[in-house]
Amino acid sequence: MVTTPSIDAHVRLDSHPAHSSAVTAALTGTQAHVTHMALEADGWIAVAENILVLARIDHEEPYWAEKAAQALNAEGITTEIAPSLREAIDEEWTWANYPMPWCTRSEIREVSDQAQKIYDDIQYGHLLIHAHAQDGHTTVAVGTYLSGGKSVYLHGENHLRQVADTFDSPAQALVAFEKAHGDTMRPGPAPMTDTERAAAKARTSLDTPAVEPEAPLPALETVPAYAADAGNHDALLDTFLDAHGDWQKWRTWSDETTHAIHEDQTLRIERVHDAPTHETAWTIAAYETPVSDRMWVLTATGSTPAPVLQDLLHHLAYNDGWDTALGSPVDEKTVTAATQPLSDAGWKHTVDGRWIRWTSPAGDAGVQFDAFAAQHPIQNLDTWTVWAGPSLDHATWNLTASPYTPSSLLADLSETLTHGTGTRQPLPPTRKHKAALGTTPPPTSAATASPFSAATAPVDMCSTSSRQ
Repeated sequence: MVTTPSIDAHVRLDSHPAHSSAVTAALTGTQAHVTHMALEADGWIAVAENILVLARIDHEEPYWAEKAAQALNAEGITTEIAPSLREAIDEEWTWANYPMPWCTRSEIREVSDQAQKIYDDIQYGHLLIHAHAQDGHTTVAVGTYLSGGKSVYLHGENHLRQVADTFDSPAQALVAFEKAHGDTMRPGPAPMTDTERAAAKARTSLDTPAVEPEAPLPALETVPAYAADAGNHDALLDTFLDAHGDWQKWRTWSDETTHAIHEDQTLRIERVHDAPTHETAWTIAAYETPVSDRMWVLTATGSTPAPVLQDLLHHLAYNDGWDTALGSPVDEKTVTAATQPLSDAGWKHTVDGRWIRWTSPAGDAGVQFDAFAAQHPIQNLDTWTVWAGPSLDHATWNLTASPYTPSSLLADLSETLTHGTGTRQPLPPTRKHKAALGTTPPPTSAATASPFSAATAPVDMCSTSSRQ
């Protein structure tokens, strides 16, 4: 049976909009002030009318928010937990490189809660810090509780800060502290850590951090087609198929490959969608009849520039070059027709045994013809290689074609290489970076030590029964 709440108040708990672990409480109802007082007594801070925030240095806000919800429900106050906060409450996590690995999750939470109480005592003026010092990879401090007069020696930062020793008077504590840490001793509390600064900010505002405007991307530069960006290959194929109804496509069951087939079933395209940039992403093959052996095949890697692929697809759509009959050998006339645009543009022409090459004036692109492979047409060997990049052996992209690839198609590609243009996003200037120092201190020994030894370790606050 559902009981009617005895207090007219409602609380919605949600994740803080600008802090990764902090929690907000939005209060409504005629008796919202009752809830307000209960949450403030539990460490919540008011940041706006009927809006409170729980921001801690141990990142355990979701856990304590759920405890608060349970306590409010027990008092007859309706509570609601937002889905994102519920997910954070249910999430299992632990501190990386925790210096007391034998502690259970609940014991770790107890240690960090004690550190939270020390932090709150300092923030609210209950614990006056006289001095601090750097001790190895962490911070130590000495202070006195204004109520009771007990002086304490503090070791560690954030969720690892602990009371490592106590003294009867401030004078006794300061003398011992100066003796141990005189070289690095500084008056007053240590500067806030990043964690403390973030918690303090979350306690004062719900504003999300200002988003710095992104630097505008440099304007695209116009470059030769062979040096252009690859663009979106999938979009290129989709645009081609949308514009040409005589092609039909289907995708494999794994959705990794798209096949496009011309209506006469003698020309086929295979597009591998997630192929690495330097591996074959396109295969185009032509057949004399739908059931005959392949006449010629052309492949292109995933980094092939968009203008080169656009020219290739355009040729497939508007030319009948794939009807080349088997049995026509690749001769000097065929080679000349395929490479005439390269010669006309002044590309360097060299012969090296079986290889005939044409290289761009800048040396950053080329076409290679393999005379040996051309003499074995039935094997569909790579007879033509089109490339661009530092060198043929270290090409940014390449395209290969078998012996009977139509000379008209190759001539179109040669024309694109020599006269076509495209765009490329300029690369950002390279910078030399200094090695960054790590912000997470290495795990320290867990053995209990005197607070004034050369390398003080955190006090073991976990029960010995939980040690491994």
